[in-house]
Amino acid sequence: MKALKEYTIQFVGLKVGEHDFDYTIDNTFFHNFEYEEFNEVDVKIDLKLIKKATLLELFFKASGYVNVNCDLTNEPYNQQIGDEFKLVVKFGETYNDDNEDILIIPHGEYEINIAQYIYELIILAVPAKRVHPGIEDGTLKSDILSKLEELSPSEQNDEKASEDIDPRWNNLKKLLTDK
Repeated sequence: MKALKEYTIQFVGLKVGEHDFDYTIDNTFFHNFEYEEFNEVDVKIDLKLIKKATLLELFFKASGYVNVNCDLTNEPYNQQIGDEFKLVVKFGETYNDDNEDILIIPHGEYEINIAQYIYELIILAVPAKRVHPGIEDGTLKSDILSKLEELSPSEQNDEKASEDIDPRWNNLKKLLTDK
């Protein structure tokens, strides 16, 4: 993943204290992960790295939008996202990322690649069910919505269907109400 080299932070040369990093994420970032569900991506990542004598604290903050297709109508729309994530990097004998909030890296390491954490932060910030805002407020006009409304069952169809029922069933329905 040479393309993700810009997301590698060499923390050995940094002084103890607070350091800020800014990243702009677009579609090319997600192509490196072979993730194709976003039509367009414009997300800003603000990373605050606090270097201490024995550990590193990373504070990720994501804000922006991803253009996705609505799950109901397949119409594209911009989904606003905003999320935060804190990662603590400790030093130990072996690499261990079992805990989602704590990363343990070997003592000899001098850099950390944060691309996977940015990827997960953005993916998890997008809602599981993607509904176009025009559906919720009723302003979206699309062929799919009009076809769904046309084919949805209505009260008139229910009354017509009850008239078409075989009259022998009505006698059975009386048994249910005669208790």
